[in-house]
Amino acid sequence: MSAEALLAGGYAAFLLIAAAALEWLSAHTHRRSLRYRTAGFSYDELHDHWQCPEGQHLWPHEFDHERRLMRYRAKAHICNGCPRKADCTDSNQGREIIRPLDAWPHSEAGRFHRGLSLLLVALAHLVLVVGVVRNHAPSEAVALAALLVAAVNVGRWLLRDFRAHPANFPTPSASQGLRMTTTGADGVRSHSRWASQNRSEEGR
Repeated sequence: MSAEALLAGGYAAFLLIAAAALEWLSAHTHRRSLRYRTAGFSYDELHDHWQCPEGQHLWPHEFDHERRLMRYRAKAHICNGCPRKADCTDSNQGREIIRPLDAWPHSEAGRFHRGLSLLLVALAHLVLVVGVVRNHAPSEAVALAALLVAAVNVGRWLLRDFRAHPANFPTPSASQGLRMTTTGADGVRSHSRWASQNRSEEGR
């Protein structure tokens, strides 16, 4: 195997590993950030609510279709009378927690890092294509083609998630009470019941 083919294959492999490492580190940082924002709170998946350290519940408050977010809010009068309010929230509308419904990457930061990973994979594609064109020995062509197939699969997976998960870092919204508000893709809001109520009725 020629030195040029080895260099092209090694550099392309390095780029793919770097893209995977960047993806893992950014997702890991995101998970740590989510854990920090919900520290002390526990999520009940069955009944679809959060419970604060004082034992109070945060129920679904708004579902944003476009950003694929669920917002949970505690009752304002309970939060305002809580002795730990100063350490929990500065809002007089009740503590709010935002839960993304889609997997990583769904935030602006996630899409930025995913874009960097895709750029590295695209560069690996270019290096491998040039390597295949310039090196015609069977062993070199097979090795570089195998790396190229792997790079294509990685790129397709990253691009699929990149397109499927829109950026949805939320902006603060005024309280609408504990009755859940649904925001459609057209920006129109409508009131609906909690998701846990619907599941309860389906199970009857």
